[in-house]
Amino acid sequence: MLNPVRLGVLREVVAQGSFSAAADALSYSQSAVSQAIATLEGEVGAELVERDRGGVRPTAAGAALVAHADGILARMEAAEDEVAAIAGGHGGRLRIASFPTAGATLLPLAIASFRTAHPGVELTLAEGEPEEIAPRLRAGEFDLALLFEFEGVGERLGAGLRRFELIEDPLHLALPATNLALFNLSLVIRLARAGTREALAQDYVRFARAKGLSEGRIVGVHVLRNVLVPIVTVIGVEIGSVIAFAVVTESIFSWPGMGKLLIDSINVLDRPVIVGYLCIVVVLFVAINLLVDLLYSWIDPRAREASA
Repeated sequence: MLNPVRLGVLREVVAQGSFSAAADALSYSQSAVSQAIATLEGEVGAELVERDRGGVRPTAAGAALVAHADGILARMEAAEDEVAAIAGGHGGRLRIASFPTAGATLLPLAIASFRTAHPGVELTLAEGEPEEIAPRLRAGEFDLALLFEFEGVGERLGAGLRRFELIEDPLHLALPATNLALFNLSLVIRLARAGTREALAQDYVRFARAKGLSEGRIVGVHVLRNVLVPIVTVIGVEIGSVIAFAVVTESIFSWPGMGKLLIDSINVLDRPVIVGYLCIVVVLFVAINLLVDLLYSWIDPRAREASA
């Protein structure tokens, strides 16, 4: 490999037209310049300069090497400047990846602060789920990745990568459970209220009061048995909508459940997982309907008599 220092000496000798002038310009001794040129000629295996009364002239090989030397030395200087800028935090490129929620909430302020402190650094941002980002991080496509993981479930980063825990966010059930249950709960409450008002006006309730039974026993035993039949029917039907909305809820709250698994499988066209999910949903629907029929016979004795 050619020595860039000796290439610089050759360029200066050709530019000055003499060894002594080149030595003065480079602050070298004349013998050091002559030795550098001789060593370079030995490396390339050709004579690079010719000496005559008029001074020093490059040979054809020397002229060609000088022409390339300008570009080589310029690129080396640019590389040194870029490395120095990166080392000082004033240049280079930083490739970042994060999950979508962090990309919309946590990263904008951090990126703005980083750009203010290091305006010369080029930033690129990619978004994806941890299971998509982690393999690309291990492959060297990213310099920094912001991921999340659940307890007992996480991506292996591999050798050469360092993990820093930024935030520990407690996992709560309140919002996902409320999101799934609120709509169906209101329907059940309205149905129970209407059924209870209708049942309280029946003759058997007035007879129970005439016997001296307490209101708690009347409502909790006699009225509840009659109201539960339509409520159980509606709950059995609405469980299907709960399973359907679980896909959206798990995606929004980043829960590692079956709904999120289905969305991820659809995105990567993982057909076996999609078919398995649908089979499980079908089995759940059949089991729920069977359970509803069994509850009918327990709640209403007339259903047992009719089946007998």
